[in-house]
Amino acid sequence: MPSFWKHVNKVLKESELVIEVLDARMIKETRNFEIEKKVEKLGKKMLYVVNKCDLVKKEELDRIKLRPSVFISSTEHLGTTILKKKILEISKGKAVTVGILGYPNVGKSSLINALAGRGKARTSAESGYTKGFQKIRVDKRIMLLDTPGVFPRREKDIIKHGKTGAISYAKLKDPETVVLGLIESEKKRILEYYDVKGDDPEEILEKIALKLRKLRKKGLADLEATARAILKEWQKGKIN
Repeated sequence: MPSFWKHVNKVLKESELVIEVLDARMIKETRNFEIEKKVEKLGKKMLYVVNKCDLVKKEELDRIKLRPSVFISSTEHLGTTILKKKILEISKGKAVTVGILGYPNVGKSSLINALAGRGKARTSAESGYTKGFQKIRVDKRIMLLDTPGVFPRREKDIIKHGKTGAISYAKLKDPETVVLGLIESEKKRILEYYDVKGDDPEEILEKIALKLRKLRKKGLADLEATARAILKEWQKGKIN
């Protein structure tokens, strides 16, 4: 068993309430159903925290039906007061230990810092930064347990991992395949952000390469460098 699963199982055992942090742009892709089943089996309470809500339109948020849930933007400090109130509502005002779980790069550490104060949890824009089990005190009644981001055991979807930022743009072995999948699923956002036109993902990628002046010898488009540049902007939340 990978070491991060040991940390996850410890968090599930020690927590009275489990928060699953999700990316507002990719709710389905960032839900970890394996962990959700574990939480249900253990009889623990669960709260969905939809992070990066500032990156999507209100009508998209209105379509999210997960319950109970709280929408936040940890970087913009939106919704964190509501989240604290929701945690204490679920715990009925009693002291509570809260496990923070989710895919890499959904913003778990930024969420903790928004709740507990800047610098309590180490953060990085690159996925997989949290290395082990951490306890963070928010106040007299709320203790947070943080873990490294975790994938479902059998998940091998490289496009999904690149799109969600679970694997950093810098570490992907095949960024072109990943970004073509991203363009296919998020075409409108990509076209608007880079101000290009097109329908075929390969054509769009080449047009972006030329616009960004990412070229090889003889003026040919450097598609790998362009793919990493697009994924970097996407993973950092610049494309919305």
